[in-house]
Amino acid sequence: MVQVRGVGLCVETFGDDRDPAVLLIMGAAASMLWWEDEFCERLASGGRFVVRYDHRDTGRSVTYAAGAPGYTGDDLVADAAGVLDAAGVARAHLVGMSMGGAIAQLLALDSRDRVLSLTLISTSPGGGGPDLPAMSDELRAYFAEPPPQPDWSDRDAVIDYLVEDERVYAARSRPFDEAARRELAGRNFDRSIDIAASLTNHFVLEGGKSPRERLGEIRVPTLVVHGAEDPLFPIGHGRALAREIPGARLVALEQTGHELPRATWDAVIPAILEHTAAAP
Repeated sequence: MVQVRGVGLCVETFGDDRDPAVLLIMGAAASMLWWEDEFCERLASGGRFVVRYDHRDTGRSVTYAAGAPGYTGDDLVADAAGVLDAAGVARAHLVGMSMGGAIAQLLALDSRDRVLSLTLISTSPGGGGPDLPAMSDELRAYFAEPPPQPDWSDRDAVIDYLVEDERVYAARSRPFDEAARRELAGRNFDRSIDIAASLTNHFVLEGGKSPRERLGEIRVPTLVVHGAEDPLFPIGHGRALAREIPGARLVALEQTGHELPRATWDAVIPAILEHTAAAP
């Protein structure tokens, strides 16, 4: 636990702090565990100092009443820079997934002296526009009639709920690894201070900016990694990022949705290591 801007955040590191730092920024409602241990260890074994952390209202970090977060989206962006301070890191390579990708974009724009490179996974430039495809019909129907919330004190019911929620974001062309997702969901339940707040508060936040109008100002090397079957941000979102950030490169992951399954790691981890090695 570290103090970041007056609140307690849970931070974990892998590797040698003398190596180039990689800050992993996860998406909405997801604790650091969604950057799985082996994923972090493999990055560290490639000569990187890997930092992951729990956002507010996830894992062991500070929590607020479900439905009443005492912070804004802007605070989550500032928290990421604060985590670097707490880890003693002056400049880092940022790897952000989904909401974490938006945070990474904003840090690269507003705290550019802290950022060495960007890797943007399953994320969007935001801001809308006719060139950004809408979410899939199936996911839109899921949001329109979501499943009933479980009894948040019932471990098995919450695990069922988490697994089924992940399933709707996964690619349909690849088998869904339910056993692995259940194990991860159970670990997340066991270490979360308030699982109801974890799965509620990021979706009712105020504040936060769309980086899209400023993407041309990003001057750090950028790698865009995007699932070809992403139902939330179809791959057109990744193409827009790669097109509008100067010099950005797109890696499309076949048979991949809004997710980072183990089957993709043999492609994604070397790509991140190569990208971060080439950056100044």
